[in-house]
Amino acid sequence: MSDLHFPPLMSGLAVDGQDDPFESAQQQAILGCDAGLIVHDLGANILRAAIVFAPEIALEKALVMLPLCGVGFQNALGALAPPEVAVHLEWDGGLRINGARCGRLRVAAGGNDPKDVPDWLVVGLELPLWPTSDDPGTSPDDTALYAEGCADVEAPRLLESWARHTLNWLSRWEDEGTRALHAEWRGLAHGIGEPISRNDQIGTFLGVDEDFGMLLRDESGETCLIPLTMLLEGS
Repeated sequence: MSDLHFPPLMSGLAVDGQDDPFESAQQQAILGCDAGLIVHDLGANILRAAIVFAPEIALEKALVMLPLCGVGFQNALGALAPPEVAVHLEWDGGLRINGARCGRLRVAAGGNDPKDVPDWLVVGLELPLWPTSDDPGTSPDDTALYAEGCADVEAPRLLESWARHTLNWLSRWEDEGTRALHAEWRGLAHGIGEPISRNDQIGTFLGVDEDFGMLLRDESGETCLIPLTMLLEGS
């Protein structure tokens, strides 16, 4: 594997296939590593990575890093993949390529009180590169990067690109707030206007609020809010 080159303010830490970068990143964060650390494992069949953030705002606001990293991933793959490859984002971090599920983003934080500033926040990426089965008919709703016309997209370059585009959106968010990010994310969001089930609630996915909480309208016409904090792992 060629050397990885991350943008300023970011650094890399490679782990082998025995370690989960998402869990390793949380351990590094607990130990006090610098924000911008990217823990990664470039496996033969899957790309796994996680970015450590050091929020200075309450958790309910800081969780914007999940959709921000999703937009960064879409921009990164869009810059490397053929133009006909479509990438969309599910509210809960799921990734879709050409309409099929293809990996996910996940999030954890050093605390779970929405009003408190967490000590750290980690967003993880899992992206299958090759299908797990030779028979795509066994799971037609799932796919892998190289099965979708992206065979020329090298995993190391995609990881570098994700870091650059995520850092770019982080800078824009710090300077401009969430407005531009909202507009970009909504254009990439999967399932808006469609029926969805979330947290034992069934309704129509209307969109998101200022903090990217899901707005769900049930059969009675009532609209409820499902905050991003519901997606925290380990909380």
